[in-house]
Amino acid sequence: MSPLEMEMRRAENSPQLDAKAHVSLPDGNTPMRLLLPENAFVSMLYQERRRAERAKRRFVLVLVDVRKALSSDHKDRTLGALNHAISQSTRETDIIGWYVENEVIGLIGTELGEADNQLIEKKFLDKIRKMCRAVLGTERTASISVSFHFFPKEYDEGDNDHSANTALYPEFNKKDEQRRFALVIKRCIDILGSLAALLLFAPVFAAISLAIKLSSKGPVFFTQERLGEYGKAFTVFKFRSMRTDCDTRIHQQYVSQFIAGKADGATPEGQKPVFKIQKDPRITRVGQFVRKTSLDELPQFWNVLRGDMSLVGPRPPIAYEFRAYDLWHRRRVLEIKPGITGLWQVKGRSRTRFDEMVRLDLQYARDWSIWLDLRILLQTPAAVILREGAH
Repeated sequence: MSPLEMEMRRAENSPQLDAKAHVSLPDGNTPMRLLLPENAFVSMLYQERRRAERAKRRFVLVLVDVRKALSSDHKDRTLGALNHAISQSTRETDIIGWYVENEVIGLIGTELGEADNQLIEKKFLDKIRKMCRAVLGTERTASISVSFHFFPKEYDEGDNDHSANTALYPEFNKKDEQRRFALVIKRCIDILGSLAALLLFAPVFAAISLAIKLSSKGPVFFTQERLGEYGKAFTVFKFRSMRTDCDTRIHQQYVSQFIAGKADGATPEGQKPVFKIQKDPRITRVGQFVRKTSLDELPQFWNVLRGDMSLVGPRPPIAYEFRAYDLWHRRRVLEIKPGITGLWQVKGRSRTRFDEMVRLDLQYARDWSIWLDLRILLQTPAAVILREGAH
């Protein structure tokens, strides 16, 4: 029996739920619809999100904040009236449960088809407000707030906000709570490790900075906006390896083709396509060396110290890269903080197809532990020295 089925079985056998399920409405005729407990509803939300990723079908999460409405002396009766109003406003196939126990009711609406989001919101709000006013009155209905969260989020070319709607990912917060102590240790390792690296590589920093200044015009450091955990934007630091007058459309086109599995193979025979463009005409002579040895990424220890990144984690994507992702690819940004090195770097580095890279990142997020981080950190120097796939 799956964890979800066990949770549903517990929900069905719960005395508390059974009592609530038979609270009568003011007219005494309509029974209250069963509300899934919080854990079961979150599990259903997770399953529906995964199903939507695979089938590329939309769904909507509706959150109904009932805290103020339930603050009266007749809590059970009010809850029954609310449940009746919501049930009358939804379809039998929609899933209803506690998003936050005794505070926020959640509703998962599927099979939206091509309906406009605003039209869906308007129709549901009109229905639920009408039903709530009928059973609760105007004043108490006004205390109920309703929010809509559509999945997947559509990103336009000029959209600067790629952050995730965390309402759709409540299990991440629960997972972080369960491993809070381990995350504190991970952050301590990040701080100590990045400080040690910045001090240890200070002479290398100076030498590379001088070489960049003497070999080409422009700044020593290259800065770029990347997407971190939950899609939050931050500025990443690297040693500049390209000319300052580069056209980013070259890389943007290549990345889109690579993600789609259509990158033309400017690779040696028998090798897989790489994530970085080989023989890129935009790269300087010094840039070729620092990129091949991964020394261009040394300034990212500053990002680790600041908390934007971790020593170990998925590589942070560029916004236009993220927009080219398939739905399931986006989870590599959502599930864990990005890092300098990761599982795919030590298992073949850039000589890995994009889908394989994402699967390794998701495997890392699923199996993450302090010991896994330490193992990856110990394997990284050998991967860098062998320079396999670094271009």
